[in-house]
Amino acid sequence: MQRLLPQHVRVATFGTRRWRGLDPDQVYAYLDQLADELERLTRDLVTANTEGERIRQALRQWQSRHTGCRHTTATPNSRWPR
Repeated sequence: MQRLLPQHVRVATFGTRRWRGLDPDQVYAYLDQLADELERLTRDLVTANTEGERIRQALRQWQSRHTGCRHTTATPNSRWPR
């Protein structure tokens, strides 16, 4: 199944209006809202992925700078083993 993208929603078409059918203006207004929301979610996802990659790179850099660091003495009130 193909991913639903905002441009797919914007170009969606429907059959002619039948008796007791849906109002095309309302349908297309709703589709515009849906497409706007998809665009917002897509931007949010790109932002989150970019931030996640930035954090992963920073962690890798920190780890490479601290590979030889080891604490040899434990503090008396430390909760975490070293």
